[in-house]
Parts: sequence; structure tokens; C-alpha cells
Amino acid sequence: MTFVDQLRAKGFNPKNEILSGLTVALALVPEAVAFSIIAQVSPLIGLYTAFFLGLITAVLGGRPGMISGATGAIAVVIVSLVVRHGVEYLFAAVVLMGLIQVIIGLLRLGKFIRLVPHAVMFGFVNGLAIVIFIAQLSQFKTLDPTTGGEVWMQGQALWIMLGFVLLTMAIIHFLPKLTKAVPSTLAAILTVSAVIIYFGIPTRTVGDIASIAGGLPEFHLPDVPFNLETLSIVLPYSLVMALVGLIESLLTLTVIDEMTETRGRGNKEAVAQGIANVTTGFFSGMGGCAMIGQSIINVSSGGRYRLSGIVASVSLLTFVLVGAPLIEKIPMAALVGLMFMVAIGTFEWASLKIFRKVPTTDVVVMILVAGVTVIFHNLAVAVIIGVVISALAFAWENAKRIRARKYVDEQGYKHYEIYGPLFFGSVAAFNSKFDILNDPEHVVIDFEESRVVDHSAIEALNKITERYARQHKKVHLRHLSQDCRKMLDNAAAIIEVNYYEDPHYKVVAD
Repeated sequence: MTFVDQLRAKGFNPKNEILSGLTVALALVPEAVAFSIIAQVSPLIGLYTAFFLGLITAVLGGRPGMISGATGAIAVVIVSLVVRHGVEYLFAAVVLMGLIQVIIGLLRLGKFIRLVPHAVMFGFVNGLAIVIFIAQLSQFKTLDPTTGGEVWMQGQALWIMLGFVLLTMAIIHFLPKLTKAVPSTLAAILTVSAVIIYFGIPTRTVGDIASIAGGLPEFHLPDVPFNLETLSIVLPYSLVMALVGLIESLLTLTVIDEMTETRGRGNKEAVAQGIANVTTGFFSGMGGCAMIGQSIINVSSGGRYRLSGIVASVSLLTFVLVGAPLIEKIPMAALVGLMFMVAIGTFEWASLKIFRKVPTTDVVVMILVAGVTVIFHNLAVAVIIGVVISALAFAWENAKRIRARKYVDEQGYKHYEIYGPLFFGSVAAFNSKFDILNDPEHVVIDFEESRVVDHSAIEALNKITERYARQHKKVHLRHLSQDCRKMLDNAAAIIEVNYYEDPHYKVVAD
């Protein structure tokens, strides 16, 4: 069996990969242009970024089928850098951003994405779906000839726009029920474009936003002084861009993993993203990361392997070099309809059904993460807030769960069998369990169903043994696991851990 045959046996379909990549390329054009405008740079910068990010991550990345390019999450971070210091500092910041991402990947820090709770994932996905939807509404605005400002479309222009948006959505929804020979997204774009161009229907096109014609990207060293002052300017932006990019990329990777029921490699993706950003920084790019909307388009259209991402990026560069006149004729109504369907497909509608079935904290986290993503377009802050709230809620719940079962054995020893973790949140409840004045001379604290977790727990053990010692009573710590014993021994250099071990109560190792 040849290598190609092996790929076919695993579901590899070259036709679907190529057509899916072409569809993604068409959808990337207005997105890259729009994000360039947000960042106040030339549209070609966004297009070149999408080419380099898409190509390099498709070849080297840890998640085949995932699409990367210029994104709004990065654009909103860099706009102040461009305004204050100029575009050359942006290129330098992008190079440093990429280096930081490579280091994070090599140190295998991508595993910390596991700390993101499912409620945060729901909030992230729902927030991005809403952002994608809202971003399309600008296409329903037009310039007021009297004031020069933007106003909502009215009359015939509005009905034409709405009609073709709905037609695009209908084709994408219903065509797969008839045939899957051609991706429904590509069929919708081509059909709507053909109708509008053939009948000469007046409506907004890609060319009305900006020209995408250009040449090959050229190697360019950032024209900035290479000194500590430049580093102090770009480092804060680079660090935020690197973290925002990796968070969005790794969360998108998780979403695509669930869609395809396969598993990507987060650390490999982090290194690939870093290499791609370093490269795009040296070719006048604005930096980027994985794009959940385009990734979902790709996977939904049948693109599950690296070929679709390669085709998408090469097609995008081809549009810039020779295909601009044709691509600029594509009506925005078709692309808006496509992105509306992406938003609908991205939103986790199941999350609305579980509001009364999950803890209130999870509901709050979902809504908060989605809200911060929508309002501030700052994914890193949204995810960090969600993780912190979830962690605090987890600590609070576990703090309330510590219990102590008490009894006196035939030797007159008072036993406290502890249940639940002993850590900073449960120390107060732990201390309240003991009756030091009335307890007998020997007290056994049994940790078979518990665990000493942190320094606060060690300090609590220190204090409790001190309090018993002042009453001339002995404490025997029983069933401490090996890691807990090691933690207590290490803490001896910081605090005095006063505990006694009776020969009748041997410590049980893990």
C-alpha cells in the first residue's frame, strides 16, 4: 500500500482538501483587510501575515486542519503601538513575539491549557461567535454623502444585501442535504457571486473595502534602533501578543480536536506559531494566531489535513499577485452570509440548556468570559478572569468539605480521621475540629483520607502540635503520604514542625 493509499484509508480526500482551502482563502481576504484597518496598517500587511502564518503553521503546526492568520485579538493589542511609535516598531514586536512563543513551546508550557475549565471554554467560544457576528454588521453600513459619517443601509441597498446574505446562508445549510461533492461554503460564494456579476446587481464588493493587489513580500529588517530603549517599548506588547495568540490558538486547537475527535499537539503548535510570527515580522507582517472562524469553515468543508491550510495560504498569495481583479468582484453579501453561518455554528447552543444543571459559578464564568471577550476583545484577560474565578470557587468548595470523624480507642487515644484536603482555604475549619483542653494525653490525627497540600497546611499542623504540647499532650500524625512527609521535612528549615510518631502508628507510604 502506497503512502497516498494509506492517507486515503484514514479519510484523506485531496479534492475536499483543495476545495476547502480555496473556500478558506476567499473568507480570509476580507478578514485580513478588516483586521489591518483596525490595526491602522496597510491591508497588504494583513494579507502577507495571513499567508505566512497559514503556510508555516499548516506545515509545522500541531493541529492539521487548523487555520492561522491575522486576527482581531492581535490587532486590538498592536494598534496603540502603531499609533505611538510607528509600523517599524510593530515589525520588531512581532519578531520578539514569535521568539517568546517558540520558548514557551520548547519549555512545553502548552500543557497548562488543561487548567482552563470547560465553563471558560464555553464562554470563549460563545464570546468569539458573538464577536464574529457583530463584526459583520459593519457591512450593513454605508457612507452618508452629506455628513461623511457611516449610517445604516436603507431601502433597496439594504434589501439586496439582506437577500443575498440569506441566500448564501440557505445554500450553506441545505446543499449538504442534497450533495457533498462540493463544499457548500464554496458553492454559496460562487453562486451568489455569479448571480450578482451576471445581472449587474449593485452591491458592495471586496474591492470596495480596499485593493488587495500587490507583489511578493520582501525580506525587511525592522528599521528600529537595536538598544534597551527599543526593547522596553516592544517587550510589553510582544509579551501580551504572544500570550493572547497562544491562548486563542490552543483553545481553538481544543475546539477542533472535539470536532474531529482527534488530538492535536499544543507545544508543537506553539513552536510553529512562534516560527511563523518571527518570519512574518521579517516580511513586514502584523503577527497573528489561529482563527476559530476559518478553522471551523475548513473542518466543516472537509479540510482535516495539512493540505487544506497550504492551499488556503498559497491561494491567498495568488489572489494578491494575479487574482485581485476577480477576487475584488466577490460580493460582501456572500462573505457576510458565510461568516454568519460560522458564528451560528461556533456558538455552543448546548451551553444555554445547562444553566440550571451546573453550578452557579460555572454559569457566571461562562457569561463573564463571553462578555469580556465581546466588550474588550481581550481574550487573554477573559480567560484569565475565568480561570481565577473557577479556581477560587473550587478552593471555596473544597474548604467547606474538610471533615473529622472522632473516636477514642481502647488505649485511650483520641482519633481524628480527617476527610478532605488540608490547604489554605480549609485551615480555619481544620483548627475548629479539635478540643485541645478536653482531649486525652495522646491524640492521633489520621490523614488516610486527606492530604497536606501547601505551606498553610504545614503551618496549621505546626500550630496544632504546639497547642497540644503546651497542654503536655502528644500528637501522632498517621497515614501521611510520602509527598506529604517530604513536604513536612522540607518545611523544617522554615518552621518547626512539631509532630510525634508513636511506634503503634507507622506512616504508610504511597
